[in-house]
Amino acid sequence: MLVLGISAFYHDSAAALVRDGKVIAAAQEERFTRDKHEAGFPARAIGYCLDEAGARIDDLDAVAFYDKPILTFGRLIETYVAHAPRGLKSFARAMPIWLKEKLLQKQLLADGLHELGRGKIDQKKIKFGYHHHSHAASAFYPSPFERAAILVMDGVGEWATTSIGRGRGTQIELEREIRFPHSLGMLYAAFTYYLGFKVNDGEYKVMGLAPYGEPRFVDLIYDKLIDVKDDGSFRLDMRYFNYCTGLTMTNDRFAALFGGPRREEEAALTQHRMDIARSIQTVTEDVVLGLCRALHKDTGERNLCLAGGVALNCVANGRVAREGIFDDIWIQPAGGDAGGAVGVALAVDHYVGKTPRQLNGARDGMAGAYLGPGFDQTQIAETLDRLGAAYRAYDDENLFDAVADALAAEATVGWFQGRMEFGPRALGNRSILADPRSPAMQRALNLKIKYRESFRPFAPAVLAERAAEYFEFAGDSPYMLLVADVVPAHRRNLTEEDAARTGLDKLDVVRSEIPAVTHVDYSARLQTVHADTNPRFHRLISAFDKRTGCPILVNTSFNVRDEPIVCTPDDAYRCFMATELDLLVIGNFVLRKAEQG
Repeated sequence: MLVLGISAFYHDSAAALVRDGKVIAAAQEERFTRDKHEAGFPARAIGYCLDEAGARIDDLDAVAFYDKPILTFGRLIETYVAHAPRGLKSFARAMPIWLKEKLLQKQLLADGLHELGRGKIDQKKIKFGYHHHSHAASAFYPSPFERAAILVMDGVGEWATTSIGRGRGTQIELEREIRFPHSLGMLYAAFTYYLGFKVNDGEYKVMGLAPYGEPRFVDLIYDKLIDVKDDGSFRLDMRYFNYCTGLTMTNDRFAALFGGPRREEEAALTQHRMDIARSIQTVTEDVVLGLCRALHKDTGERNLCLAGGVALNCVANGRVAREGIFDDIWIQPAGGDAGGAVGVALAVDHYVGKTPRQLNGARDGMAGAYLGPGFDQTQIAETLDRLGAAYRAYDDENLFDAVADALAAEATVGWFQGRMEFGPRALGNRSILADPRSPAMQRALNLKIKYRESFRPFAPAVLAERAAEYFEFAGDSPYMLLVADVVPAHRRNLTEEDAARTGLDKLDVVRSEIPAVTHVDYSARLQTVHADTNPRFHRLISAFDKRTGCPILVNTSFNVRDEPIVCTPDDAYRCFMATELDLLVIGNFVLRKAEQG
């Protein structure tokens, strides 16, 4: 069975193609349009998926959409009626779009597919999944587990904001849910908004900012904003929020509670704001842990699958792993709405097509998340020649040594190899790489390459077989979705003066032998690199280890602030030339900044 999955019209539009239980292609539309969090119909992503399969629209057995728009519309109407006359402005803005487009979704999808000029689709083949079931399917079906508990947490999908259940074989049962407006994702987004960051984009910044603060407001959040029950469920006090009916996340009552108005986007980050970030991160972790404990008690399952936007909170995930509530955890690498395209396609394939799951007992079914476009040497050379780039070609025997030498000399490298990653993380194919031993590298990458806030941490890409030598971690983290601490043996003792630093002054302290990937609380967001899923990246880190004795590289996404990760050789060259990167490695071609015209 050949199934095309689509997520679109809210944020992070994407397409995925599944053939007989296997995900063969998946990509976010933003990578093609270059508009971050692109919400429109994913025409280019669909075109890519069809090309990768050598298929036309006529060949599809089904097209699956990850959401039921009519239920979401019902939620909007009920919410506006319940709060009338408040929210009239928001209602007036939303209704024309719904009445013109979203309620006629099947026709909208068919028209979008037909405009591709790749054949026709019978509307009877267009299926709709429930939002949280799509997330659950994206977590369970590609997981390595025959059976598992499932936890979905996000802002909202139709009515559900948190869903718990279990998967067995090809069957998924979501047994309990928390409904809008009571949402952990919305709570975190409200603080993201209040701290001056963009909702659905800046949540990573709140998580990265949290270790600079103290959890001074945890009790206040529990007293005023969220009531958590013994079974893990919770309710929010909606008097402090504006997202039900307004165009903002929080209101004046919320601002008064935390001592002032929302921070302007470019305003300085005070210790007060850092303490707020730490507090909401702590509460989020506690709530997630409570949900996981209740889920384990209810299901008795040994394994856990996670999806939804909240499942991208790798600090919370790390706490769940350390607590040992479940024997093993698997998290969908595209945990947000983009991953819904994969989930709904797999769900239709297993439910409608009756395709059995294909478990291999070891790796998951996401192919390392390397599911996007790839480019051969001929295509790369043609692009570089057209751009007038100066480059040198290397064979494999010399390429990895040359790049490892440059990294050991503290060069920053744009690394473009193989198929593009699916999801928000670069995992070694569209990455910027650097030496983690350099005390100056974290600040330099943020300010001179990424052009973003100086406090943002970077992830270590570590040889999987060597991870336990450097981090308090015994499992796998191939998708950069778990946080672990640097082992004491590789930490450095702090002076009294350094230990007493507060706020962003903590940035100036060298805390370990790998300071560029050690956050101020000694944590690190791990990527364990496996030779079988990414042999070229594994080989490069091994070459660096041979020269330096360090089996780790700094790995951050190949993009600058407010742009999507690069997709094509053109994108990579433009980003290379617009930043202070030293080297660009595309396939077996090496470009040095000093040699460019």
